[in-house]
Amino acid sequence: MRLEAISWERLTEALAERIGGSKAADGSPWLRVAVDGAPAAEPGVLAARVGDALRLRGREALVLDAGGFLRPASLRYEFGREDPDAYYDTWLDTGALWREVFGPLEPGGDGRVLPDLWDPVTDRATRSPYTRLPHGAVVLLHGPLLLGRWFPFDLAVHLRLSAPARARRTPERDRWTLPAFARYEEEADPAETADVLVRVDDPRRPAWRPERP
Repeated sequence: MRLEAISWERLTEALAERIGGSKAADGSPWLRVAVDGAPAAEPGVLAARVGDALRLRGREALVLDAGGFLRPASLRYEFGREDPDAYYDTWLDTGALWREVFGPLEPGGDGRVLPDLWDPVTDRATRSPYTRLPHGAVVLLHGPLLLGRWFPFDLAVHLRLSAPARARRTPERDRWTLPAFARYEEEADPAETADVLVRVDDPRRPAWRPERP
């Protein structure tokens, strides 16, 4: 796999420019972008940077954390607190994301999006107000294990960590999740299915594949 070295600043600008010139494939007036990566890759940092760059260009952007759409603890921990298969299959409330985010952004939708639903720390509903997005706005959803779930992303960015780098950069308390990411690479193959691939084994020296072959 051939990748090109790039700085975070150039990467942010390149993604903002590409997103700013894109239209939804299904004719939706809103653009839906994934910034996918293990927590150790910090996808939320890149999503926030791109959101800021889009706003500077006059494009409305809403950055959403998939962690705000986890299921309640009673469902997440049904098979124990450290079950990697449950983490992969059932932690993310995909139905809530379809209902509260992707459904309203379909062609003919009203653009009324819920920014988060559940606080996994307090294990309570967040009760956040809805946000109505104007036509032309971009939603950047960031988090782990987002691809391969049939979400209608118009652009998918995957932050890739090799298995050794992922293990090295994952805190000890979260190392039980590592088998889930190994399974993700085998089943969803995010490096190939993403539109933009960014290798972040060394966070100081990212490299990218700007176009999916």
